Amino acid sequence: DGKVKQIVGSTLTNSSVSENFVSEHPAEWFANFYRDNGLTGGHVIRLGPGNDQAASAALEAWPGGLQIGGGLNADNGREWLEKGASHLIFTSFLFPGPTYDFSPENLEKISDAFGKKHIVVDLSCKRKEGLGAPEWVVMSNRWKTETSMVLSEEAISPVKQLCSELLIHAVDVEGKQQGIDEALVQALPRFCDNFPVTYAGGTKAVSDLALVQQLSNGSVDLTFGSCLDIFGGTVPIKDLIMWNQAEAHDAPTHL
Repeated sequence: DGKVKQIVGSTLTNSSVSENFVSEHPAEWFANFYRDNGLTGGHVIRLGPGNDQAASAALEAWPGGLQIGGGLNADNGREWLEKGASHLIFTSFLFPGPTYDFSPENLEKISDAFGKKHIVVDLSCKRKEGLGAPEWVVMSNRWKTETSMVLSEEAISPVKQLCSELLIHAVDVEGKQQGIDEALVQALPRFCDNFPVTYAGGTKAVSDLALVQQLSNGSVDLTFGSCLDIFGGTVPIKDLIMWNQAEAHDAPTHL
């Protein structure tokens, strides 16, 4: 419906979703705020029909400053780059139904079409406990369907060749503000081998920035959403900005 929302992603269906926050501000208000504070790499996600105008307005407010995802494929990606997106976030196009297996052909197609420097691959995953260490299975189809991909260095290695960044949502904790998946954050440097990767899910305090920095030896970026004061939460976004400035990160916090 064009409104800026924070949701619990695992609850999204064709007809309903659990909403943490619905903003009175239009999408471009947030884009202007990010621009004015130098927060590059914010995520604009189209959660269904009726959002194109709002997404376009956000990109117009800050050309080159925001990433876009949601329903992207080889046919419509160029349109969003031309509207000002810095990067295109791909998920379901890379894990097409009915099998939802990873499609190297589709990744190669979009990398060739749009350039790997514009491609972000979303490998959102669900934790699986076994007899040994936990595993994380990549999810597709609005996080309802398990794919055959399990996060590992071997699985991620060919993906890295055709994109510029990985985005990893921890499906079990995303949107719940109950803490990050520490084991996943700690495993990502091994899986990704210092390739640019952003973790999302469960943030609840400014201290999560230092925690992720410690767990990943500074190699994983962190997204914040529902917990922020600009999205109805309690964490002052100004505190995140100050933390970034104090730490002089090469890559800023994603929102």
